[in-house]
Amino acid sequence: MQAPKFWNQRIGLYACLLWPLGRLYAWATAQRVKKMDATAPHIPTICIGNINVGGTGKTPTTIALAQYFMDHNIDVHIVSRGYGAKIGATFLVEPTKHTADQTGDEPLIMAAFVKTWVTPKRDDGIHAAMAAGAQVVLVDDGFQDPSFARTLSLVVVDGKQGFGNGLCLPAGPLREPVKSGLARADAVVILGNDPINPALKTNLGHFSKPILRGALHPVETGMDWTQGRYLAFAGIGQPEKFYKTLSDLGAQIVETVNLDDHQPLTPALIKRLAHQAHSLGADLITTEKDAVRLPREYQGTIPFLPVRLGFENTDQLSDVLAPVLASATNRELS
Repeated sequence: MQAPKFWNQRIGLYACLLWPLGRLYAWATAQRVKKMDATAPHIPTICIGNINVGGTGKTPTTIALAQYFMDHNIDVHIVSRGYGAKIGATFLVEPTKHTADQTGDEPLIMAAFVKTWVTPKRDDGIHAAMAAGAQVVLVDDGFQDPSFARTLSLVVVDGKQGFGNGLCLPAGPLREPVKSGLARADAVVILGNDPINPALKTNLGHFSKPILRGALHPVETGMDWTQGRYLAFAGIGQPEKFYKTLSDLGAQIVETVNLDDHQPLTPALIKRLAHQAHSLGADLITTEKDAVRLPREYQGTIPFLPVRLGFENTDQLSDVLAPVLASATNRELS
């Protein structure tokens, strides 16, 4: 589903009416995180999570961190629950074998870079990665999951959106109150080139741990985006960012279609979109995340725009990751 607009607006009638349910949701999350595993993890483990629901950029952050460890010759694996995954067991994703229906869309993208495990229970996935030789495990999502121990917890937040209206589900976009979430974070990753939301600045005013800045940048694919007209469709948390990136590259977007996050892309839906594009004298264009969910007959026929995360201060990133890198290196030497 797409996030309700009132989640990112000043607190109004809907938020007030739903506030009691939000308080109940916050209480339930607090009871769950009380059980957080405080023991040392079996293997250096980084949790990349968020306090908001929806797309804040966890997956590109996870890929960027994986690339960091690979650049340091560390065998890094990713563990994910795989949103909507239809295989109910822990397994290693094989991009040439599995489909997005089986794994979820994000694991299929990540598996193109690094070994990625999909699992119903994150702790099982961590153990599977460790048995397969992983030196470091990155857990995509799971900040509120008490079932596994972690070396570091990173909270990813969109700099423009911030923490929305500051209320918990369903009154707002939060899985838990900001204060309690930040208290468990070892660092915050703010994504985006836009000025930081003033409310987010206030939220982070007393956060004494590292705050990393990063932004998504389009990957050079050889496409000349200035040539042609496009109907752009996206089933991601913030589709407007995708459309803006295309426009910044010079693409002429004649129509946009917002789909629900993780929405199944059926042949009938893609056929309808293709017909709509044809009537406008345009071609279809989508995101990398949506491209992996395309029906098999449309795979490779619809262009997509890949993006990757770049950190503003790589020295600061190295400082944050130094304990994990040292632990992984020491394990290899021992």
